[in-house]
Amino acid sequence: MKTLNDEMGRLAEEITERIGRFLPSEDGYQKTVAEAMKYSVLNGGKRVRPILMLLTYRALGGPAAEETSLVDPFLAAIEMIHSYSLVHDDLPAMDNDRFRRGKLTTHAKYGHAMGILAGDGLLNAAFEAALSAEESDNTRGRTIPALRVLAEKAGVYGMVGGQSVDVEKTGEPMTEQELDFVYRLKTGALLQASMQVGAVLAGADEKTVKEMGEIALRVGLAFQIQDDILDIASTTEALGKPVGSDEKNHKTTYVTLYGMRASKEAVENLSDEALTMLAKYPGGQRGEPLAELIASLVGRTV
Repeated sequence: MKTLNDEMGRLAEEITERIGRFLPSEDGYQKTVAEAMKYSVLNGGKRVRPILMLLTYRALGGPAAEETSLVDPFLAAIEMIHSYSLVHDDLPAMDNDRFRRGKLTTHAKYGHAMGILAGDGLLNAAFEAALSAEESDNTRGRTIPALRVLAEKAGVYGMVGGQSVDVEKTGEPMTEQELDFVYRLKTGALLQASMQVGAVLAGADEKTVKEMGEIALRVGLAFQIQDDILDIASTTEALGKPVGSDEKNHKTTYVTLYGMRASKEAVENLSDEALTMLAKYPGGQRGEPLAELIASLVGRTV
């Protein structure tokens, strides 16, 4: 009998192959940046965001026949955006990390300047990939609304906005309100984009799309708080990246504000809320993998 980890591993491998088709070819004078982009995206990772998108699409009744032409471009786009954010986050001007997923970070392998360019290239490639879905969506009008969600959640009113406050407050204490803002945008926004884009592409109504965003926001908060916990309680070997980065960079986290016990309780409460909200959507067997994935994300140990 397959376990959830087995199934998620299989999905991650499948999605990795799908994503690879949207990356630039490694030839021409720009082959080094193309190679760095490929390294950044395909260098391990659980593919959490594209898997969330795909399972949401399936849970809400998205047609299987349209997955490849309509959903695959957005699976690639969300992972490219996530990857570019990690490439830039690892740079010396940000967290200055040399290892991620047990391997050298992009700037450590290709140099600082090429790391910046690889991130820039991935952001552009993400929207090139997403726009390719328009070719198979010329009558239903789902591509542009999905693109609007993706752009907003990746930008100043989403991930970039959260990251900017996180950077600005490095070395300074954050208030509860500031930390909540950072967590909702820096981590929560792309998870919201994943589930909301999946819902839009499945043809869900506006109310359902909004509720998927509320579910994803709770998952994102729980996910980030769990990350704070692991940064203290786990090991570099287990995580594949340095632990203690938050303390090294003098960052306020949920654990430093509220303590370990309250942090663990928050993860549990937020995940319970998310799963209760999701349970309103029956979905049958198509919806079960999504619920199982959410439960595993917030309870992870790596």
